[in-house]
Amino acid sequence: MRLKSLTALLSALLVFTLPAAALAGRALAPDDWYRFQPVSDLQVAPDGSAVAYLVTTYDKETDESRAALWSADWARGEGVQLTRGESVSDPRFSPDGRYLSYLSARPASGETQLWLLDRRGGEGRAVSHVTQEITAYAWAPDGAHVVLVMRGAAEDAKADAKSAGKSEGKAVHPIVIDALQFKQDKEGYLSADMRTHLYLLDVKSGECVALTDEAGRADSDPVFSPDGHELAFVGNRLGRPSDGGHDEIYLIEPHAGATARRLLSTFSPNHQILDFSPDGTQLSFLEGAAPKFNAYITDALSVADVRSGVVRPLARSLDRALYAQKFAADGRSILVSVEDDGYQYPAAVDLATGAVTPLAQKMVVHELASAAGHTAVLVSDDHSAPEVYALEAGKLRRLSAHNDALFAELSLGSVEDIRFRSRGGTEVHGQIVKPPGFKPGQRYPTILWIHGGPNGQDDHSLELWGYGPPLERQFFATHGYVVLAINYRGGTGRGAAYARSILADWGHKEVEDLLAGVDYAIAQGIADPERLGIGGWSYGGLLTDYTIASDTRFKAAISGAGSGNQTAMYGVDQYQLQYNAELGPPWRDTALWLKVSYPFFHADRIRTPTLFLGGDKDFNVPLAGGEQMYQALATLGVPSQLIIYPGEFHVLTRPSFLVDRTQRYLQWMDRYLR
Repeated sequence: MRLKSLTALLSALLVFTLPAAALAGRALAPDDWYRFQPVSDLQVAPDGSAVAYLVTTYDKETDESRAALWSADWARGEGVQLTRGESVSDPRFSPDGRYLSYLSARPASGETQLWLLDRRGGEGRAVSHVTQEITAYAWAPDGAHVVLVMRGAAEDAKADAKSAGKSEGKAVHPIVIDALQFKQDKEGYLSADMRTHLYLLDVKSGECVALTDEAGRADSDPVFSPDGHELAFVGNRLGRPSDGGHDEIYLIEPHAGATARRLLSTFSPNHQILDFSPDGTQLSFLEGAAPKFNAYITDALSVADVRSGVVRPLARSLDRALYAQKFAADGRSILVSVEDDGYQYPAAVDLATGAVTPLAQKMVVHELASAAGHTAVLVSDDHSAPEVYALEAGKLRRLSAHNDALFAELSLGSVEDIRFRSRGGTEVHGQIVKPPGFKPGQRYPTILWIHGGPNGQDDHSLELWGYGPPLERQFFATHGYVVLAINYRGGTGRGAAYARSILADWGHKEVEDLLAGVDYAIAQGIADPERLGIGGWSYGGLLTDYTIASDTRFKAAISGAGSGNQTAMYGVDQYQLQYNAELGPPWRDTALWLKVSYPFFHADRIRTPTLFLGGDKDFNVPLAGGEQMYQALATLGVPSQLIIYPGEFHVLTRPSFLVDRTQRYLQWMDRYLR
């Protein structure tokens, strides 16, 4: 149910103007998916001379999405594509800046390996030759070694380069499950063979030796101390229910036979981030709230003394979600990315006092990378796709323009902030997207488009991914619809109390907030009450089910990757920890489970024609959630369709499916709202 793009950090006040959208042009078309070029994974060279990043393209001929490595000169901003063919991921500069490294399965039939590309010229070469799956890696400061994060037992690892090119068939065995958390979208079933461990790779020889191999623990997120003498990593024990969501943070010397030392244990069920202070004496990390609140991301920042393990909380007065943290170069503060009321801004947390100082406001910064005094950011707004900029003296200088040609052809809708009162008096915020050429005083067909999560928020950005509510809002707006984006209770942009107010009460206050937003648009003379649509993906799909089971005035609905019967999700999706901690097992409070499953058990209240969609490999919100709701409406004679995307996970990636889904979105709404 959770989708959140990784936000980043910013170290200086931004005063800038992004390129304005074309004043006149055409509407967004489904086939534009073949021209979108999402930019991600921003890196800066150690000497600050260049930036590296990934550009994803959608190939119509092969029906694949591929990520290519690009580099741009810092001074001139001239971008060069460095890889072609098979997709790459996880770009990094070597510590001396001579090489760019990345992960790729090249050729496509081979295993994913670590590759090096000499920046002075030449072809990339594989420096690892392993048969296990590499999921991540980290450079040692000496540049001679890399720590690989790989799945499987240590005895399965190939020790040296001699195994390169050898094909070894693997027998098929039953999947043995022995942990509470046993499924994850895209990763599949989390058996012992799927647990990750750390390996030390000698870059020159290709020799690879195990650093960690404890069978009952999954190891991840390695980060080297500045002097390279120690490696911090996260270990997760998965065997007992009480272990769920607990991160054990270890330190280990980076050589074979070293024994890991546990520094601390913390409950942090969301994504953990570790970072050493420049002097190597402290380690920053994130701490979660009580287990029952883990679905409502408000992780807190803390630092630990590397020698004693003593933990010191920081910035506890900051009542907002944090998504990243990085020590400033002088070691006196930690830079964080803060989600706040439709924006994502950077701030500095003073290490001595814990005081939080915003570094910028009213912007959405997706990523940041910095080295040698040069800072690059990935920024977008309501009408501009994320692109790479150099940040200099508080101003932005563009370093990439991958989406400019396409967006110059378009005329996008205007985006305005709205505020209104929900039932009970709670103030709710959001945005309204008006179509190009909007005429005051005229009522428009209106679509309530709901963000996923529930953590997260609708913000002032324009992301170009397989799941991107801002892009979908603009798609509908350019075809003549008014679109409402409501930051309902449960989202993380308004503080912990606002997010946690829906605890164990799903589909209640969120629906009140969504309906209050619709009432607001009608009262303003904007929305046509006879032509209302609703839809969303993930938790947006769930809330679509909840809302149409609560209010019959919507004439069309789209429920993507949603569910209406939460009892059927227990043990089927990946939220075992949340269910047990927040709702309790179904046999403990059956009435509560039936209450949060009311769209299915009260499907006879639904009158809205509904389009259900989902991927058949989705372990996040499995397809069964949509199948059950579809069967219920089909049984009741309510017009409905079920669209299944074979081979797709929670977020669609196949280009033809992205085009198909967009076409179906518009056709469904047009059928009932025009």
